[in-house]
Amino acid sequence: MYIRSRKAPRVALIHYWLVGMRGGEKVLESLCRMFPQADIFTHVAIPEKLSPTLRRHRIIETNIAQYPFSRRHYQNYLPLMPRALEALDLRGYDLVISSESGPAKGVLPPPDAPHLCYCHSPMRYIWDQFHVYREQASPLQRAVMPLFAHGLRQWDVSSSARVDGFVANSTHVSKRIQKYWRREATVVAPPVDVSSFQPAPKEEISDSYLWVGDLASYKRPDLMLRAFKQMDLPLNIIGGSKAQIRQLYSLAGQRTKFLGHVDAPTLRAYLSRCRALIFPGEEDFGIVPVEAMAAGRPVIAYGRGGVLDTVIDGQTGIFFDDPTVDSLVGAIDRFLKSGLASADSSLFTAQAGKFTEARFHAGIVKALKNIGFDENVCDFPLPVRLASG
Repeated sequence: MYIRSRKAPRVALIHYWLVGMRGGEKVLESLCRMFPQADIFTHVAIPEKLSPTLRRHRIIETNIAQYPFSRRHYQNYLPLMPRALEALDLRGYDLVISSESGPAKGVLPPPDAPHLCYCHSPMRYIWDQFHVYREQASPLQRAVMPLFAHGLRQWDVSSSARVDGFVANSTHVSKRIQKYWRREATVVAPPVDVSSFQPAPKEEISDSYLWVGDLASYKRPDLMLRAFKQMDLPLNIIGGSKAQIRQLYSLAGQRTKFLGHVDAPTLRAYLSRCRALIFPGEEDFGIVPVEAMAAGRPVIAYGRGGVLDTVIDGQTGIFFDDPTVDSLVGAIDRFLKSGLASADSSLFTAQAGKFTEARFHAGIVKALKNIGFDENVCDFPLPVRLASG
């Protein structure tokens, strides 16, 4: 992807914070490949934790970066971020694209510059997950959260009017955008590097199931551990901090292995050889299920959130309806009877192939055209079947 014109447009990419390479940063990285001359604006950045692609761009921090300990405790400055965004000088930019999960969309774009917001999620900690986050916060945080959350919600809604068009990463998120901001959003799935995964030969598929990711409580690792202990099935767990593993260890059965963090080749090997990926939490999108299917393996997931866009129940995975041990156990039983464990890997890789970077770029191009960004400025060498879709 590239921009070609007699006068290349100045593009501003706004991202909430750059302190690692997770899903949101992978999307930003893909936008950077679309707009290689773009400038990146963010609250705080830790360059050594970013990819070479991001580091090649000019990165401008808001005044949040000047505050004490902001690179470690940036989220403590959440009440100050709206003003920090509004202080950014975007004069001279022809296009603004914000990447929203924390505060990012609230910049003041030039009047003649279209503003597209790619929303990973409206801020969970002030909307639907406010009470969950407050319960898990420190005593001081629990006391102050209600004091600033109301005003931040008002700003969050009012700043949505500064956006010309919203793109959501899933149908689940588009519904939340409608609920909290009263705005419509088209759905463009984030890019997944599906080409880096390869199915393993059938004779190498193990009997072990797999979990991949952080062991945060909202992802429901407790549910999974109790279910597998009850069924006495083998389970490998990749990811999680030492503290999280210690906290959950007592829930695990004898056939559960905590593998901690592993390198990329090892992760790909486990994904391609597991019996199925277990995904018991509700996620806004969820990249890991797509990666599992790209590796040729099915998914057993809680049937809420982003997996409804990525996994086909009964064809590339099995859903369970309730966040309970019994419901997950029932889904595993149905999986064992379904024949998906021995199904041809092409069934899963074909579904994963719907979430490539080419399709992401095609969706962004279409969204930009819909908000009036001059399509003659862009020359994107997209496949005809995508560009015309």
